[in-house]
Amino acid sequence: MEGTHAARVALTARAAGLIRALSAAHGPLMFHQSGGCCDGSSPMCYPRGEFRTGASDVLLAELAVDGLPEPVGFWMSAGQFERWRHTHLTVDVVPGRGSGFSLEAPEGVRFLVRSRLLTDAEQARLDGDQEEASASESVCRRSGGPGRA
Repeated sequence: MEGTHAARVALTARAAGLIRALSAAHGPLMFHQSGGCCDGSSPMCYPRGEFRTGASDVLLAELAVDGLPEPVGFWMSAGQFERWRHTHLTVDVVPGRGSGFSLEAPEGVRFLVRSRLLTDAEQARLDGDQEEASASESVCRRSGGPGRA
């Protein structure tokens, strides 16, 4: 996988389109992967900072979306991440009403994650990336860092 960036989270084209539309209406966004409460295990989309993250949360990805000036953070609780750390997530959109807490709920669609196990090469690359992060970067990745909610 030399030269290839391994990622824990990706977006389908349909999810990226919905994120652009929601961002136009609500401003910068963030995701927090639900741990099973309220809407099963759906990724919940919020205006950035509306869902408070802290030391018990892990930033899995800063998702670049064409047409948006800022990436969309994708968070998960640290405990859930320990169980899902070997999994690649793809955020998709399906018809149906999701949770009333997530921004897409009134649109008649809901975000959904599709998952697969990471390949050995992807896992090694991601584990190597984590080991290279300094202690201060690790704190920022877990807690949201300075200026992050």
